[in-house]
Amino acid sequence: MISHLYPLAALLAGVAFLLLGNGLLGTLLAVRGGIEGFSSHALGILGSMYFVGFLAGTYLGPLMIRRVGHVRAFSFFTAIIACAVLLHELLPIPWVWGLLRALTGMAMVGLYTTIESWLNSYAPSAQRTQIFAAYMAVNLASLAVSQQFINWATPEGHTLFAIAALSFCMAALPVSATRLTQPVIHQVAVLHLKHLYNTAPVAVVASLISGLAQGAFWSLAAVWADKISAGTEGVAWFMSMTIIGGAVFQWPIGFMTDRLERGHVITVVSLIAAALAILLLFAGQHGGKVAAIAGFVYGGFAFSLYPMAVARMMDRLDPKDVVSGSAGLLLMHGCGAIVGPLIAGVGMTAFGPEALPAWFAISEVGLAIAAWILGRQIPNDIEHQTRFVPMVRTASTAFEMINPEPAGGTESR
Repeated sequence: MISHLYPLAALLAGVAFLLLGNGLLGTLLAVRGGIEGFSSHALGILGSMYFVGFLAGTYLGPLMIRRVGHVRAFSFFTAIIACAVLLHELLPIPWVWGLLRALTGMAMVGLYTTIESWLNSYAPSAQRTQIFAAYMAVNLASLAVSQQFINWATPEGHTLFAIAALSFCMAALPVSATRLTQPVIHQVAVLHLKHLYNTAPVAVVASLISGLAQGAFWSLAAVWADKISAGTEGVAWFMSMTIIGGAVFQWPIGFMTDRLERGHVITVVSLIAAALAILLLFAGQHGGKVAAIAGFVYGGFAFSLYPMAVARMMDRLDPKDVVSGSAGLLLMHGCGAIVGPLIAGVGMTAFGPEALPAWFAISEVGLAIAAWILGRQIPNDIEHQTRFVPMVRTASTAFEMINPEPAGGTESR
């Protein structure tokens, strides 16, 4: 395993710096936006704009990579984000931040596509899942650590923006210096959504509704933690603990979902997540430490919903359709992530910070009901279920690493 990861160290180091910068930036903008007087509704729009850019990047990113190559594309995208980070600090105006968030989302998915297609091209077929697991571990660890950076300086100043920009610039250094052969990136067409829904309705609906909740979380959870008077340190710990919970719980939940009918597990996990969201609402009334503990458990269940949707899709589709199907799920998840912050932001402006965990609960109860109804119509054959793979939202190129039948032309070079 180590022998296969060693040549990829430069790429994984680049991923770590990317996620350190992006994780810090998301939380910093939520806190700084509140200081600048942005309403929760405005902050929700900013979160939605990031996911608008993210979806646009799934189409524009591969075009840039094919045009100029992986190294130049990676440097191009990191330069865009580093500039955008600094412009946030120079121009604290809501509509400017909205444009910058869309630009950042577009560039981030371009960076994901660059790294993931590279990893997939290098990985031998027998080692793809292990390399994907290492890649996901770097993702989650970097996101969790990045939340603590906000304690290094006051959000009112320029220091944290400089640290975020520096992280993105540092990401380009190991990737630009790598000697790995640049792969060819293949066009990934989205499987027709009607066919995808008819084949795997639970997966499609779970992707969409989990996006409603997770988009609101990434956009507004730091705002919620700040408004319940957790303070900057409390915000950092709440975000870190929720992300760590989302990482740790995926293994036991994955173990369970591989052995039981996956639609039923999605229903149960959704109901538990909804109950924990209500607990989160009350935990927020007892300070940052209690909120962080509640966030750890909530994240463990809520962050497992999208990976379970992906696993359900892989159960239902032919191996040759997995990558294109994953692009469809990513599209549905992204659409949910655009809408979720808008609704949650309006709710927080109208009813206060308590509206955010209430939105989580409403979304996840809706998912539980939908999964129960649709799962009864098309149950899974448990004996032929594919293996659950822990993950966070990513670009569709990553799914080639966990495809049970690897796509042609992606062997090690």
